[in-house]
Amino acid sequence: METKLHNFLNSNLLNKYLVGDTSIEETREVEYFIGNYPEVATAYEKLQNNLEIIAKAGAVDVPKNVLSNILEALDETDDTKVIQLVQNRKTPWYSIAASAAAILFAATSFMLYQKNQNLANENNVVVEEIFDLRSDIENNNKKLTELSRELNKLNNPDARKYVINGNERAKNLKTVAYINPVEKTSMIDVITLPQLPKEQHYEIWAELQDRMVNLGILDESDRRLKHIPYMEDALALSIKIGTSGSKANENNTEVAEVSLKEN
Repeated sequence: METKLHNFLNSNLLNKYLVGDTSIEETREVEYFIGNYPEVATAYEKLQNNLEIIAKAGAVDVPKNVLSNILEALDETDDTKVIQLVQNRKTPWYSIAASAAAILFAATSFMLYQKNQNLANENNVVVEEIFDLRSDIENNNKKLTELSRELNKLNNPDARKYVINGNERAKNLKTVAYINPVEKTSMIDVITLPQLPKEQHYEIWAELQDRMVNLGILDESDRRLKHIPYMEDALALSIKIGTSGSKANENNTEVAEVSLKEN
């Protein structure tokens, strides 16, 4: 339906309808879109307003001295000039006036045509802006929907909340883990992470009965809920400082830990 609306707004039918240049079938189509789509009604109203502005701007008043000059020419009493006019068969004044009117009409028509083209281009811009706005609204709605889902997970009665605070090595570190053993999901919310040298980073680890498992890297620049792998029968979660290029469990310094055992 959006493609059909977009094609209609780009078809120039609104401009033709505005100047009365549409067929019966085209008129019905235009009136249908105007009556059923607010975007089309808004675009048509804007076209009407712009056409009225163009008409007022393009109106040219006839100079006040034209009529007096013509009357003076008719009242000319010089016999020599009258004979000369008859002999040379010069173009009558009304032909000159008609030609001038035709030139004026052509110039005005050309000016209106140019302004109509500019109006059509402006209308296309308005159409694109409308679709960009609709796209932004859809993207925002998707983000809100996703956020709502995340909040529902946090508010789930089966979800357990674990606050992970830093030790003496990282006093300002604070994260919150949410683990749902029923749905088998794990998420972590990074609140604050002390700054580290470029070659170092924070890692989240799960402690199992017989081994430690790396669940990923934590980054304060990603300030939102982050999914981490769910580990069945995990005994604790810990945060360590890892060095780029080092092997797992090598050169790691633990800076925070929280037990997952039930009290």
